[in-house]
Amino acid sequence: QVQLVESGGGLVQAGGSLRLSCAASGRTFSSYAMGWFRQAPGKEREFVAAINWSGGSTDYADSVKGRFTISRDNAKNTVYLQMNSLKPEDTAVYYCAAGYGAGSLSAEYEYDYWGQGTQVTVSS
Repeated sequence: QVQLVESGGGLVQAGGSLRLSCAASGRTFSSYAMGWFRQAPGKEREFVAAINWSGGSTDYADSVKGRFTISRDNAKNTVYLQMNSLKPEDTAVYYCAAGYGAGSLSAEYEYDYWGQGTQVTVSS
């Protein structure tokens, strides 16, 4: 069992930056691939970024490539999402997720555990 708690969301102006953190409980954090997803009002949840268990492989949605960076610190049981050059369309609730990453890291069904989410609001 893994429990995930996101933090770092907030209100920021367009062009600004935020860093989201996701702290995981349990001693097997380093076994999991980690992903970030987001859900805007009235829209389905969508993939943002993912990282494999070692941090050696990452994947990004086209909409965030070059602006967002996912990283992890297995010693701290934490995964991060650095978000730069934020746009109003990045406004959403951001969720982190953990899974064994046997398939595509961009697929929601690959993830077994989810956090409660943190709100990110980007004003224009």
